[in-house]
Amino acid sequence: MRQFVVTGMSCAACQVRVEKAVSRVPGVTECTVSLLTNSMRVEGTANDTDIIKAVSEAGYSASLRGGKGKTAASDSEELLKDRETPALKKRLLSSLFFLIILMYFSMGHHMWGWPIPSWFNGNPTAVGMVQLILCSIVLIINRKFFISGFNSVLHGAPNMDTLVALGSSASFCWSIYALFMMSDAQVRSGSDTAAAWMDQFYFESAAMILVLITVGKLLEARSKGKTTDALKSLMKLTPKTAQVIRNGSEMTVSVEDVRKGDIFVVRPGESIPADGVILEGSTAVNESALTGESIPADKAPGDEVSAATINQSGFIRCEATRVGEDTTLSQIIKLVSDAAATKAPIAKTADKVSGIFVPAVTGIAVITLIVWLIIGEKTDYALARAISVLVISCPCALGLATPVAIMVGSGAGAKHGILFKTAVSLEETGKTQIVVLDKTGTITRGEPEVTEIIPAGGISEDELLTAAFGLEALSEHPLSRAIVHEAEQRGLTAPAVHDFQAHPGNGLSAVLGQEEIIGGSVPFIRSKCEPDQALLEEADRLSNEGSTPMLFCRGGKLLGIISAADTIKEGAPEAILEMKKMGLQVVMLTGDNLRTASSIGKKAGIDHVIAGVLPDGKEAVIRRLKELGKITMVGDGINDAPALTSADTGIAIGAGTDVAIDAADIVLISSSLRDVPAAIKLSRQTLKNIRENLFWAFFYNALCIPLAAGCYIRLFGWELNPMIGAAAMSLSSFCVVSNALRLNLFDMYSSKHNKKAPTALASGALVPLLEEINTKTEDIQMTKTMKIDGMMCSHCEARVKKTLEAIDGVESASADHVSGKAVVTLSKDVDNEILKAAVEAQDYAVLGIE
Repeated sequence: MRQFVVTGMSCAACQVRVEKAVSRVPGVTECTVSLLTNSMRVEGTANDTDIIKAVSEAGYSASLRGGKGKTAASDSEELLKDRETPALKKRLLSSLFFLIILMYFSMGHHMWGWPIPSWFNGNPTAVGMVQLILCSIVLIINRKFFISGFNSVLHGAPNMDTLVALGSSASFCWSIYALFMMSDAQVRSGSDTAAAWMDQFYFESAAMILVLITVGKLLEARSKGKTTDALKSLMKLTPKTAQVIRNGSEMTVSVEDVRKGDIFVVRPGESIPADGVILEGSTAVNESALTGESIPADKAPGDEVSAATINQSGFIRCEATRVGEDTTLSQIIKLVSDAAATKAPIAKTADKVSGIFVPAVTGIAVITLIVWLIIGEKTDYALARAISVLVISCPCALGLATPVAIMVGSGAGAKHGILFKTAVSLEETGKTQIVVLDKTGTITRGEPEVTEIIPAGGISEDELLTAAFGLEALSEHPLSRAIVHEAEQRGLTAPAVHDFQAHPGNGLSAVLGQEEIIGGSVPFIRSKCEPDQALLEEADRLSNEGSTPMLFCRGGKLLGIISAADTIKEGAPEAILEMKKMGLQVVMLTGDNLRTASSIGKKAGIDHVIAGVLPDGKEAVIRRLKELGKITMVGDGINDAPALTSADTGIAIGAGTDVAIDAADIVLISSSLRDVPAAIKLSRQTLKNIRENLFWAFFYNALCIPLAAGCYIRLFGWELNPMIGAAAMSLSSFCVVSNALRLNLFDMYSSKHNKKAPTALASGALVPLLEEINTKTEDIQMTKTMKIDGMMCSHCEARVKKTLEAIDGVESASADHVSGKAVVTLSKDVDNEILKAAVEAQDYAVLGIE
C-alpha cells in the first residue's frame, strides 16, 4: 500500500474523478481518495510514475507521500498543515472591501437612495461602469473558482467550482449585456429610459455568490482542521530532542538522530524520546497519551517505555529499541491517518451520486431556464432561477458526510488507546451482535495467582506457605511463580533445600533438612502420602471452581493445599455486564473443560461458554457462530490470529507497544476489557453521525434544488434570490462538518449510551448452537504432534510414551523413532512447555509441537 498527496480537489466530484482515473491504471487493484486529508491510498503493482501521470491527466496534482528521513509523525504533520485557511481569509477580506462598495452603489443608491458623488447624477451608465469594475475586481480575486471550474470541464469532470463559476459568470455576462443596452438607451433616449436597465444588473449577485461561497469555504476549512485535532495533538507529543550517551559523555541530539541501540537518559518531567527498555533506575511514567489511562505506571529495570510518554519521578537510563517511524506513537499516528484514508461502505452511495451530481445539476439549471422562458417569463427572471439552481446545490456536503465523521471518530478512539485500522472496522464494529471473548489474557490476567491456602490440621498458613516457598523457588513454572510471589508479598523467607527434582506433569520434590518435601497434583501426592478425605473434597471443589489445587507434604505428612488460578481482570465483570446491557450476547471461548469454564464464566458474569477448544479450533467455532449474526472476536492478537481474521471484527486487546497486529481490525493498547464496549459504542455513534450527515446532504439538495428552480412559486409563492442560494450552499458543508465535530463530546465510557441495538439477538438464540458445539468438543479427543530428535530404537519409543502418558491431561501417546514424531492424545489442553520439559528431561530434543 502506498499513499500519495493529491492537490487541486475542491469537492466530492473531484474525489470520484481521481479515484476513477487511478483505478484505470494497469496494475492498480484498489484506490481510495480522501478529500478531507488530501490523500490517496493505492494498492497494486502499478509504478508511481503512472499513478501520478493519471492524476495529472485528470486535472490534479499528486506526489508520493513520505520521503527520506521522514517519520510518520513529521510526514502526517506536513500533510495536515492548514495552508487553506490563511489564504481563504486573505481572499475573503480583500473581496469584502470591494463588495461593500459595490453593494453601496447597486443596492444602497439604487434601492434606498443613498447619496453618491454629484458627477454620477443623471448618468446611470457611469454607475453601471463602476459596478462592472468593482465586480471584475472581486471576480479576479476569486479567480480560483473559474480556473478550477472550467479546467475540470476541459478534463470531462465538472465539479462544485464549475457550478459556482457558471452561476457567477451567467450573472456577470447578463449584467454586461444590460450595461451595453443601458448605454445605448442613454444615447438614444436619455438617462431616464436608460435607468430602467438598472433593474437588470446582477453585478452584485455575481460578486456576492463568490464571497458567500468563500465564507463557506473558510468555515469548512476551519472545521475540517478541527476534525484532525486528535491526530495533530498526537504529533505534537513527539519530543524534539534526546539526551544520548555517546563516547562516554551525555549530549543533546535531535530525536531523528537517535538510533536503535543508543543509550539515552530521561530526567523527571521530561518526555521519553524513543521506545526502549530501562537499564537503570525506576520511575512512574504517565502513559495517558497512548493508553488514555491517567494513573502513572511504575517502571523498573527491564520494563519497556514508549516514546512521548512522560517520566514523572525518577532518573532512568534506557536502551532504544524502536526509533523514528517504528515507535509506538508513530505507529498509532500511521494507523489513525491510514484509517482516515480508507472508505466506509456506507460512503459508496454518496460517491455514486457525487459522480453524476454536477452534470445533473447543470442539466436541471438549463431546463429551468428553458421552461421559464417557454411559459413567458422575462430573460432576467428565468436566468435568476437557473443561477439559483447552480449556486444552491452542494456536492461537497455529500463528499464530506462520511470522511469527517470517520476522522473525528478514529481520532477520539486513539485518544483513549482504541485504534481503528480502517473506516470499514469503525463502521462494522457498531453492528456487532455477538462478542466472543478468549478467556486467557482477555477475561483473566493470563498469569496464575494464589487464591486460597488451606493448611492441614495443626499447620498454620505461614508454615505451609514457607515450606512450599522453599520448594517452588527453584522452579520456573507459572504456578511456582505464583506461590513465590505470594510468599514474598507476606515477607516470608525461603528455606534452603537440596536434591531438587522436577517431575513433569506431576510436581516437584526436594529435601528440606532431613525430610523429603513434595508438592504437586492430587494423583501425585496420593502416591506419596495419604491425604485425608476433607482435603480431597476441598481439592475437588477448587478444581470445579477453575483453580489448580497443589498439595504439599513433608516427611510423609500432609501440610495442606495451596490453590492458584488465572484470576479475572479487574473491571472485567463490569465490562461484560455493560455489553449485556447494550443487547450484546457475550460468549467465552476456552480450552478448559466445560465444568471449569462454566465456573469461570459464572464469576465473570458470562452466560454462554464454549469449552475444550484448542487454539487451532477457535476459527471453526467463529465460523459456526457467524451463522447467527455479526461476530466480534476479542483476543491477544497472536495465538488468536485465525479467529480474529475469521470474525466480522477482530479486536486485539492488551497490545501495549505492539500496535501493528495484522490479524486485528481494532487494536486496544490497554488490557482493560472496558475498552471493548467503548469501541462498540463509539462505532455506533460514528455510524449514527454519518447517517445524520448523509440525510442532511441528501435532504438539503432534494429540498433546495426544486426551491431554487421555482417549483414552489405557483404553489406557495416561495422564490429564492441567487445570493440566498449561495449563502445556503456555503453553510451546508459547514453544518455537516460541525455535526461530525460533536463526536468529540461523546463519552464512550458513559453508561447512558448502553442502549440495545434494534438488531440485538435474543439470548435463547445461541443456546442450541452452543450446546451442539460443546457436545462436539467434549467428544473430540485433542491431539498434538511432537517432533523429537534422539529416538533410536523401540526402547526409546517406549520411554517417550511412558513419560508423556504420566502427564496429567494426556490420554495416550504413541512414538515412532523412524519418523521422529510422537502423537499425544489429550483429555484437556496441556501446555506445550510441559510436554517439552517432560521429554527433554529424558535426554531427547523436542524440535517442535504442532
